[in-house]
Amino acid sequence: MVSSFQPTPSRRQFLERAGLGCGSLALTSLLHQEGIVRANTSTNPLAPRPAHFAGKAKAVIWLFQTGSPSQVDTFDYKPTLQKRDGTKLAGADPKTGFFTTSGNCLGSPFKWAQHGQSGAWTSEIFPHLSQHVDDMAFIYSCYSMSNNHTPAMLEMNSGMIRQGFPSMGSWATYGLGSESDNLPGFVVMHGTKPRGADPVWSSGYLPSVYQATALDPRQAAPIANLARHPELNQVQQRSLLDALNRANAEHAAERAYDQDLAARLESFELAYRMQTAAPEAFDVAREPQHVQEAYGLNLEDSADYGKQCLIARRLVERGVRFVQVFASCPKTPGGAVADVPWDAHGDINANHRQCAQTVDQPSAALLADLKARGLLDQTLVIYGGEFGRTSDSQDSKGRDHNPNSFTTWLAGGGIKGGTQYGKSDEFGYKAVENRVNAHDIHATVLHLLGLDHEKLTYRFNGRDFRLTDVAGEIIRPILA
Repeated sequence: MVSSFQPTPSRRQFLERAGLGCGSLALTSLLHQEGIVRANTSTNPLAPRPAHFAGKAKAVIWLFQTGSPSQVDTFDYKPTLQKRDGTKLAGADPKTGFFTTSGNCLGSPFKWAQHGQSGAWTSEIFPHLSQHVDDMAFIYSCYSMSNNHTPAMLEMNSGMIRQGFPSMGSWATYGLGSESDNLPGFVVMHGTKPRGADPVWSSGYLPSVYQATALDPRQAAPIANLARHPELNQVQQRSLLDALNRANAEHAAERAYDQDLAARLESFELAYRMQTAAPEAFDVAREPQHVQEAYGLNLEDSADYGKQCLIARRLVERGVRFVQVFASCPKTPGGAVADVPWDAHGDINANHRQCAQTVDQPSAALLADLKARGLLDQTLVIYGGEFGRTSDSQDSKGRDHNPNSFTTWLAGGGIKGGTQYGKSDEFGYKAVENRVNAHDIHATVLHLLGLDHEKLTYRFNGRDFRLTDVAGEIIRPILA
């Protein structure tokens, strides 16, 4: 047994230890006054946590194509549809979409070509993305439960077609925390808010600390209410925040089961730290001119979306776990409106040419930039919409919503580039082989992050919930 007895220190030892202790206290006080350190009054619920197993990806960038691109005009080439243009589409249901379709085949107005060693087909509207097909895994057999934008977007994000359930970004940060001390774990960027708006990226029943920080990079101050009050200096703000933290911590200590209290404590601290980190992260002017031009920031059509893609790269570089970019286009021809830009009810040719002009170059630049910086191997990039579009026409030149078939591609962290998975029928009308739903995509993304979708659960109202509910299969053939 080790004795707890400690000999009485000599006068010299006492003065030496006291001097060192006073110096340490003085340094801590000085750093506190400068706002460099803070009182430790709460536990950070966003602190990094170990995964279930070693994942291939550390971060996710989801390029959400709001309004739903047509699979048969982008990546799922159907020569039979081209040949049968104007003829009756066997088995067509005029009520498949949100409105009514003609039942007559509508061939794609675009030219198609194969690219890369994988020979993947792409439409002519993607001259930049077509150069990266060997980094992509195409899933041609996606389907959804709803033919309406809002429930379908909810499904793609949370697995459910109704509000109140956590989005995938919230689940990822709940499971893994964030690698960044000074930025949110989950960031959503948009121009015009997509159909469904904030509930689409909600944290649902998870603690609110896992809610996305949503922002519009077009604004001079993308994150609202972040700047310090002009009448306060840094020391004064730090002192006020510490006093607030002490009061909140005493309040929280008496309410151990209130999950939102710890989130509220951390939200104040994170906002304080973001006052310095966020402006730097969102300042794309710090990038060299050739990088800004590669993302299309010098072009009217792609400047806004390109800025979001460039910020997404800057955020994952700084440890943000999950970044979601909702595509918005400065022009929305072909019957679409601003909150669903790919929604080509009236004219697929005009709409998809314009939307592709917006997203093609920036999306490709993001892949190239991540790869050049050695980040693509650890960053999973997802691209797709909430459903597909009909193979028969609406109003002679447009396409209605189609929940029965659409294409999604993934690239980067843990993905086997140059692969094609699943099939739609010869008209691209229905997914027929290796069908994939939102639960399967979610299970696969979580797996790549090192999370077992069946073990990542949260108890709510007496039940253990998970992102994939009681379904979800990992799409293993697309994994490296």
